[in-house]
Parts: sequence; structure tokens; C-alpha cells
Amino acid sequence: MDEAMIKLITEDCKKSCKNSVLFSMLKDQTILITGGTGFMGKWLAEMISYINDKENFNIQLILLARDIKKFEKEMSHLADRPYIRLLRQDVRNVHDLPVEINYIIHAAGTPDNREHVSQPILTIETFYKGTQAILDAASRLPDLKKIVHISSHLVYGEWDSEDNISEKFSGKVGISSINNVYAESKRIAETLCLAYRNQFKLPISIVRPFAFVGPYHDLEKPWAINNFIRDGILGGAIRILGNGSTVRSYLYGSDMAYWILVTLLKGQIGEIYNLGSSEAVSLNDLAKKIQTMINPNLEILSKSSKENYTNLSRLVPDTTKIVKALNVEETYQINDSINRTIVWNQLKGINKNNITK
Repeated sequence: MDEAMIKLITEDCKKSCKNSVLFSMLKDQTILITGGTGFMGKWLAEMISYINDKENFNIQLILLARDIKKFEKEMSHLADRPYIRLLRQDVRNVHDLPVEINYIIHAAGTPDNREHVSQPILTIETFYKGTQAILDAASRLPDLKKIVHISSHLVYGEWDSEDNISEKFSGKVGISSINNVYAESKRIAETLCLAYRNQFKLPISIVRPFAFVGPYHDLEKPWAINNFIRDGILGGAIRILGNGSTVRSYLYGSDMAYWILVTLLKGQIGEIYNLGSSEAVSLNDLAKKIQTMINPNLEILSKSSKENYTNLSRLVPDTTKIVKALNVEETYQINDSINRTIVWNQLKGINKNNITK
């Protein structure tokens, strides 16, 4: 990875990590991250590496994933760190975990709705069998201190209010649509966490992620902000599916990683926390922001879409609970988040020859 790209990531971690001394509790401890090579896993690895470099805490990190070669290729600046261990395994087939593990962040599984529709059985198995396998193995660890289960905002179901979504809300999920396989799978995974917490006394907290932005997001994933940035960098029209009135919010990657690690240490057992930004933005305004930052002359096009996976026009979390209970805050607002994501991808050399439109 280019030195300028690494520098930008390090600056992000430094700014987001408000209290690195807090992580003294992790000194010489071992953390397992399932789904360790995805967007979340990469940012967590970056944040833990930053904390180790700054505080010399010797936090050990085990990243479990099906494709560790991807991490070795894309994260070569971290792959050879002595405290990072890559473990190739399908989460569904986990039987026993290394006995030295003290903390687990269970983040396995893709949020890509195209894969949920094309491979619904794999989606269900990953979140049901995979979660059960991890919790079974965790119940046998001799010195387990905490598990953070990464769920999804889609467990909230249908939402038709202009308010932000709080952890107390519970809506319905239509079980007759294949598009809801992911949401239902995440719901049963949360139920498994509840069952294991009650029956085996596993120390579990749950976070429900909303949308994120930042380096390491694959610009080909089917999310508006990724595609807008991709289109803008490539010099084409920024294409909005729908009329652009849909409202979302985006938490920056380094803030996301810091909030998860704080939840690992300070989150109450049995509690659920929203993970996302409370700064709402419509897709129209989002496209205009990206247009202004890349090239004001770029065209913005809107077109109707038959692919309505969530049927939710507004998805913005109420983050009051996590902000107050865990004393975290958003370091990067939407404009800075977009700008740094654009700069990082430009440094990466995104162009028509290395990305498929």
C-alpha cells in the first residue's frame, strides 16, 4: 500500500481514538475478529495496530476469514505484524478456538444484498450456523471476557417515521420476500446470542450497524455512496437509483472501529447499541456533495429502480444511547468523511482500467 494511503489511515485512527489509555485493559490480551478481512475487520486491525504502536500494549489479534490471501495482499503493511495472526476458516465450520482468546468481535458475513438474493441458503447458514458455531466454541474458552456480536439495522424491520431509529423500536419483516433473508438471519443470530447469554452466561453485547464510509469500502458494492464516489472518480455521470429523496447517514471507518472497541470494553452485557451516524443526508444532497468535491461539471442522473431491497426511505440511527453510555462521539462529519474517502481512493489509483463499471 502506498505510504500516503497508510499515512491517511493512521491520521484517521489518531483523530478517532480519543482515549487510547482506555485500552490498557487489553494489554497482552487476545482478540478474535470473525470476518476479519472485510471493511470492519480491516479498520479494527488498523485501530488496534495504531493503539499498539502508540501505547505498546501488545494486543494480540486473530483474524478469522475464508480468504486470508486477500488480507495479505491488500494489507501487507499489517500482515507481517508479530501480533496479527491470520486464521483461514469458514465460520460455519468452527469447532474449537485458540484457548488464549479473551475477546471476540463476531463480524462474519457480507451485507451485500446481491449475495443474499443469489445465495440465500449460504446467507442463512453463515449467520445461523456460523453464529452458533462461534458461541459454542466461545462457551469452552477458559478466560473469555466479552463478545461483541455485530448484527444489522435491518433487524428493525419496516420504518415509516421521520424520526431516527432507537434501539427500542421493533418493526415487522416480510417473510415472503427473498430480499429479507438477511434481516431474518440477523434476527435469529441475535436470538442465539440471547439464548447463549441466558443458558451459558456468555458475556455478550450487540451492536446494530447502519451505513459506513471510508477507505477499504469496495466501490463496486451496491451502496449509493460507494457508487457515487466511483462514478465521480471515473469521470462519468453520478447515477441515482430512484428520485434521490431517500435519506441515509454514514459513520466514518475509524470512528466505527473506535466505537466497537469501546463497546468491547464498556458495553453492558445484554445491551444493544446502534452503530452509525446521526447526521442525515438525502441521496440527492449526497450526490451533490460528491460532485462538488470531485468535479462540479459532473452530471447527476436519476432513474427509477426495480431493485428495492429495504423498502425504507429513511434509515438513520438514534445514537443517544451509545454516545451517552460509552462516551463516544463522531469525529468526522459527512463532508470530511466523503473527502477523505475520495482522496484515499484517488491515491489508490482507481481508474477505468482497475475497476469494472
